Amino acid sequence: MSLMIRNGEVVTASDRYQADLWCENETITAIGRQLKAPPDAEVIDASGKYVFPGFIDPHVHIYLPFMGTFAKDTHETASRAALVGGTTTMIEMVCPANNEDHAKVLDTWKSKAEGQSACDYTFHMGVSRYDQQTESQLREIVASGISSFKIFLAYKGAFEIDDASLFHTLNLAKELGVIVTAHCENGTLVAELQRALLAQGCTGPEYQDTSRPPRVEAEGVHHLTTFAELTGAHIYIVHTSCEEALSAALRARSRGVNVWVETLIQFLLLDKSYTEQPNFEGSKFVMSPPLRDRRNQPVLWNGLRNGMVSTVATDHAPFDFVGQKDMGQDNFSLIPNGIPSLEDRINLLFTHGVVGEQISLNQMVDVGSTQAAKLFGLFPRKGTIQIGADADLVIFDPNYRGSISARTHQLAVDYSAFEGWSIQGRPSAVTVRGEVQVREGKFVGSQGKGRLLKREPNHF
Repeated sequence: MSLMIRNGEVVTASDRYQADLWCENETITAIGRQLKAPPDAEVIDASGKYVFPGFIDPHVHIYLPFMGTFAKDTHETASRAALVGGTTTMIEMVCPANNEDHAKVLDTWKSKAEGQSACDYTFHMGVSRYDQQTESQLREIVASGISSFKIFLAYKGAFEIDDASLFHTLNLAKELGVIVTAHCENGTLVAELQRALLAQGCTGPEYQDTSRPPRVEAEGVHHLTTFAELTGAHIYIVHTSCEEALSAALRARSRGVNVWVETLIQFLLLDKSYTEQPNFEGSKFVMSPPLRDRRNQPVLWNGLRNGMVSTVATDHAPFDFVGQKDMGQDNFSLIPNGIPSLEDRINLLFTHGVVGEQISLNQMVDVGSTQAAKLFGLFPRKGTIQIGADADLVIFDPNYRGSISARTHQLAVDYSAFEGWSIQGRPSAVTVRGEVQVREGKFVGSQGKGRLLKREPNHF
């Protein structure tokens, strides 16, 4: 299959230029002006449009048993949504409970994606405990092509890792050259604050932030960075929500800790007032860490502009408002955590980041694709436009005008956190390894196109 994209403005993390792209055998094989294509090639005219490298979401949950239920999306629905929104590669969190066999859990996660995903995918391997068996399995998992770990410092009795296991996991990561992604909240403080609030009759979704205040997140970052400093491991703080947590990470970086920071599109655009909506509507916006005071948004945007924050992800975790979120009707700590946003990340980042003059087009590509590719062993196969790279491309129409709605999204969840929000621009075509998967907002591709991507450790 061959594809020619003509007359577009190619935009990478570092460059902008007019060019044609010739794609063959799943890769970009030529870049130039007025390239010739054989008569049987598909040709897309990208005049007036941007051509971006496929975007990468480095933090998603698709298959997820969590808080007494299961996330609503499958790889079929999630990958279609990702592609319609311009994301061509997803990195999913494998989340074993601390009493589960890690290798078996990974096999389960793989089985849910294989043959079902329309976009490429890989995994962060969750580590919930450390013993001789787990170490042996982790070594084999890394050798098989999964070169990043995920740990939780919260969710007591489920995913939370103890300090001895944390120390040994980071030591192993340093030895193997893999990066450790981490959910940083102090699990003990969360549990005690939840207990105190519920005892006082504070049961509504608006208390999610009170039970997990910024200092609890910052303490989790400080805790992790102390361990990373003593082991030399490379760490990546997921879903950073507030100035306090970012400052803790930057203080660690200033003393030589190898730490990178992720934020989410939700934290850039939503704030804790959304959890205060009446009639339990606020439960739609319950996640962990929680939505914060609006004062944090300029701090995070500034972090993106200045390179202090490396990536914008989604932590996509879809739970229905009716039948799942309402499990916590009388107890906010039982509301399944997560705000679905996989489909909307790039359109919102362009609308509010680029059009809103918070970041440049090049920075949008960097934080939405290139940095994730570099950190997680996918670059330059993914995350840029160059000869030899996979032909994952997003032809983006900046003149499109529309709005977001659960009535039209591809996700399996029954609401949108951005219902009715206007967007400026959207992908007009999206390719995965040279095959067109999306045209004008519609999935038109092959459901099983996606592949599990094998990654080598970075060794930094």
